[in-house]
Amino acid sequence: MQRRDFLNSAVMAAAVTVSGVRFVSAAEYNGARMSGSLDAVRLTGERFSIPAGDLTDLNKAVYGRVLVPTSDGYDIARRIRNPAIDKHPAVIVQVRGVTDIQLAVNFAREHKMLTAVRCGGHSFSGQSVCDGGMMIDMATMPGVRIDPKNKRAWVTGGSLLGLLDRESMAHNLVTTMGTVSHTGVGGLVTGGGLGRLSRRFGMAIDNLLSVDMVTADGSFVHADATENPDLFWGVRGGGGNFGIVSMFEFQLHPMQRQVMSGTMTFPPEQSLDIFKMFADYSVHAPPMLDLSMSYSPRGATVTVFYSGDPKDLDRLLDPVRKAGKATVDRINAMDYVAVQNGGDVKETSTDPRMLMGQYMKARFLKGISPDLIKGLRDGVAKHQLSVTLSTGCGMHGNVKSTDTAFAHRYATHNMLCGTSWKENEDGAAPMKNVRDFWAEVEPLLGDVGFYVNDAPAGEVLNNANYRENYPRLVQIKNKYDSGNLFRLNANIIPTAKA
Repeated sequence: MQRRDFLNSAVMAAAVTVSGVRFVSAAEYNGARMSGSLDAVRLTGERFSIPAGDLTDLNKAVYGRVLVPTSDGYDIARRIRNPAIDKHPAVIVQVRGVTDIQLAVNFAREHKMLTAVRCGGHSFSGQSVCDGGMMIDMATMPGVRIDPKNKRAWVTGGSLLGLLDRESMAHNLVTTMGTVSHTGVGGLVTGGGLGRLSRRFGMAIDNLLSVDMVTADGSFVHADATENPDLFWGVRGGGGNFGIVSMFEFQLHPMQRQVMSGTMTFPPEQSLDIFKMFADYSVHAPPMLDLSMSYSPRGATVTVFYSGDPKDLDRLLDPVRKAGKATVDRINAMDYVAVQNGGDVKETSTDPRMLMGQYMKARFLKGISPDLIKGLRDGVAKHQLSVTLSTGCGMHGNVKSTDTAFAHRYATHNMLCGTSWKENEDGAAPMKNVRDFWAEVEPLLGDVGFYVNDAPAGEVLNNANYRENYPRLVQIKNKYDSGNLFRLNANIIPTAKA
């Protein structure tokens, strides 16, 4: 069970639609002029007014759409997947190409506007939207091109990972992506990119061959192992600190469409034995077998994903089945794309997971000790929560912590704990419950760091998480974004003057 599967099991994944509402205004862009200025927020938090003429010029220049708070479609465009994050940008630019990205970046820089970049809207820290600034919406420029002969994929920065899975699997090729198909490729990959295939093929950044980017000065830059290698190093785990990626190039790998996937559920009284088994076997199992585990007061569930020869799976699952007597044991042959789509929440769905506020804590682990097992079992019982532990945390081949900006190659597992509540309810009590649980188990977790794509806003700003790579990241930030235009992320603070 990977990150997004956990969120679904915790009733946390959310999709937002606004129905029965139409926003119409004389200030509508792409067809009408705006009279008067628009209140906005600078990078410093200072409020200022954008002249109407400047917005009109921006609207005329871009091929996409420019939305302001009174625009039709603004209220849908500003929302992200966590309804607990409810922010209102002054301007949304829905880009349709590199030139649009450059125009939006130049406008934001020249006006010193707070700037957010959005694609799939899965940022749990809410960094893909902002109050009073500019949101650059990448979701309006999706696209994937596959070269099956050379096993390459070119993916635009506005693509969702499901599009890449679909197009590559048409040729029986694949690369590591996340676990829910409506996740944006840009945010996932620049944060590292964990998924069901991480143990077999490495993280998404281990399969990244090059990027095209728009940097803070509006320049269009290509980066790979030989051209701008410092930028290429930094974008592999340094998040959106250095610019906006307009194109990714990935290495693809042959893989059959049919995989084996499912769950095995064990009663609470067997949880200790399941924990002990998982602590060891999830790390030492063959790379084609990915195991994750969730634990709640109802018991333990082991989620299985296997991309190898099906005839070997029963033998490989012997350690799991010998650890306890499963009340549910359902492992089925499935299409890989269907597995990747299995955790999705459709925006037109009546699924109760919709319109749920969400909060989550996450931490990488370096091993699962007996003391941690006891602490988790006691804490889960006390706080009536669930935790999930997944593998594939960057341990691949001989990749070192300093080979890319992602510094957590030594991590064996990723641990998640979260909660949810109805959008019209107060989330203070559920969030406090998670924080109290976390405070109790945190001394048992070790100083291993966290996956920035999972972190709430308070933790995303902890630069100690970059560990030994931080000084080099600061140098790259100084070179490409000394004014810290791209600060709504796990921010690297520049030391050079803009």
